[in-house]
Amino acid sequence: MSFTNALFIINKFSGGGYRPEVEGRIIEQCKALDIESTIAFTQSRGHAIELAHLAAEQKFDLVFAVGGDGTVNEVAQGLVNTGVTMGILPKGSGNGLARHLGIPMSFRRALGVLRKNQVRAIDTLSVNGKLSVNVSGIGFDGYIAGLFANKAKRGLAGYAKLVLKEFITFQPFDAEVTVNGEVLKAKPFLIAVANSSQFGNNARVAPRASVSDQLMDLCLIKKVPLAQAPGFAGKMFTGQLAHSRFVEMRQTDRLTIELDKPMAYHIDGEAMSAASSFDVLVQPASLNMLLPGQIKKAS
Repeated sequence: MSFTNALFIINKFSGGGYRPEVEGRIIEQCKALDIESTIAFTQSRGHAIELAHLAAEQKFDLVFAVGGDGTVNEVAQGLVNTGVTMGILPKGSGNGLARHLGIPMSFRRALGVLRKNQVRAIDTLSVNGKLSVNVSGIGFDGYIAGLFANKAKRGLAGYAKLVLKEFITFQPFDAEVTVNGEVLKAKPFLIAVANSSQFGNNARVAPRASVSDQLMDLCLIKKVPLAQAPGFAGKMFTGQLAHSRFVEMRQTDRLTIELDKPMAYHIDGEAMSAASSFDVLVQPASLNMLLPGQIKKAS
């Protein structure tokens, strides 16, 4: 597939901040490939949705999210089911979907994806009617997402510090999950519903997850005793979480969750208002994504 024009939606406040040379590199790469480039900056939360939606209406061939998982989610909201191809230039603190797809973390190398022209329609999720392209979570990680959103300094170190501070006091909750016709009664610490394999920073909560299998991965995670937390974290970062006795995993195309009380949750890392009922379903092959090469079947 060849592209004639591309819009780059940049969130200056993602990750470690913005560098002006980013614009020059984008223009230079597009000029070399004879692609007309347009650059737009987000002004507020939700603005990337508007910009991406407008780009689809204006018949752009390709729209890039330049930012973190929140920016990726917003751009995807504007492009889902439009047929317009989306690209990612990862500039966030976690970059979960980009890492899963094998997109380089180096900005210059990520721009090189433009030369590949490899496009694949990937699945997305609907969580209570809201789009998720990566991983959404209920419980502890949703609570942390709400706290982390108000932190001026972000990044893996800041996130880890916050997790350690809040881990002791946050309590498991009662949940009833209906999946594949089976009702599971559980008392998890967190529930993850995953389209891709990881939260970000290679923390793989659903190591078997694929963005092209028309299934989501459900991960019910119990509270881990503090003494065993390092080993549990090791399994997460090495893709071995399915072997932990604190985790139960299922794959499905739709599930419902009922909680005994409203609980904090997040969608692709962005905190949402607490809820006690969840309806999650897969939207197969609903978003065209530019990839660095041929995507593996398991991805």
